[in-house]
Amino acid sequence: MPARADLAFDAFHYHHWRAQWDPLVSRTHVQDGAPCPSVGAISENTGAGALRALSMRTQFVSYDRPMLAAAKMVGRSFPFTQWAASMRHQADGADRSQLIYTYTFEVGPAPLRWVPVH
Repeated sequence: MPARADLAFDAFHYHHWRAQWDPLVSRTHVQDGAPCPSVGAISENTGAGALRALSMRTQFVSYDRPMLAAAKMVGRSFPFTQWAASMRHQADGADRSQLIYTYTFEVGPAPLRWVPVH
């Protein structure tokens, strides 16, 4: 990314900024009204465009600015029965950084599980 790791981290995790640039979300907020999450915080995220009908609540299990944030889904959010992700930010030069996004998920009901896993 053409930005330092701390700036990229804030752009992703300060929810009032994210909805301004992320085309996948129309609304994001932390339940307690904080501008960004913390460990244990629950955020609510609503999709944008064709994804507008999708929404998910996530709970942060790690929040170590400016390096790592990780969250898991709370409850269910069709089509997911489980979802978790981490975003690791690393410096890559003076004004550049890398974002390593790792996720895992399971979908349900069973007929939707058409993707073979080996």
